[in-house]
Amino acid sequence: MDIPVGSTVRMKKAHPCGSREFEVIRIGADFKLKCRGCGTVILLSRARTEKNVKEVLKQENVGG
Repeated sequence: MDIPVGSTVRMKKAHPCGSREFEVIRIGADFKLKCRGCGTVILLSRARTEKNVKEVLKQENVGG
């Protein structure tokens, strides 16, 4: 799954604040995601993130 940094993704399960949308901050062995509802930053494994992403809402073209 190709999700660039800066993208907004909708997850299958909601964060405890009720929001399902997260901004991708960092990609590697883990994904660092920021909740769009409350601003909490979470770290999820790549496998768990790719399994739980429902759709990519906004893709940013970052880089050169």
